[in-house]
Amino acid sequence: PPRSTLFPYTTLFRSQLSPPAARKQVVGLPTWMWTTASRTTWNTRRATAAVRGESVTATARPSSIVWSMGDGQTVTCSGPGTPYSSRYGAHATSPTCGYTYASPSSTATGGRFSVTATTTWRVSWAGAGEQGALTVHRSTTVRVLVDEAEALNS
Repeated sequence: PPRSTLFPYTTLFRSQLSPPAARKQVVGLPTWMWTTASRTTWNTRRATAAVRGESVTATARPSSIVWSMGDGQTVTCSGPGTPYSSRYGAHATSPTCGYTYASPSSTATGGRFSVTATTTWRVSWAGAGEQGALTVHRSTTVRVLVDEAEALNS
C-alpha cells in the first residue's frame, strides 16, 4: 500500500511488552502492553489534499488497541497503555493495559504465542461539499515465549 501523511507505515505503530517479546513471559506474572505515544503513533493526525481548487481534509484519531494474546484471549485498551518502569516492581500489574498468562506457550505452533496488537483509527473527512467517516485498522505481531517458573520448597 502507498504511504501517506495520514498513516505513514514505517512509524505508525510500535507495540511493546514488558517483559520484552525477546525474553520469556512467565505464567502468572503480569505482562505490560503499550505503544509509545508519539506524533505518528497515538496522536490525532490531519492531512489535506488539494486538486484544481478543491481540497479535502482528513482527521484520524486512535480510539483503541485490541491485543490478541495468542492463547485465545484478547485485551482491549482504550489508550496507548503505560510503559513499564522498574520502579513499579516485577509483580505489579499495568494500571492501563496488561495481561497475565494462565498457561505456557509450549503447545502453540513453534512453542510461542503470536501476539497481535491492532490499533483502531476513526477517520473523518470533509471537503468539496462532501463529508464522511471510516475506520482504519493497523496491526503488528510479535511472537512470545511463555514459560512456567518452578519453585522449590525446603
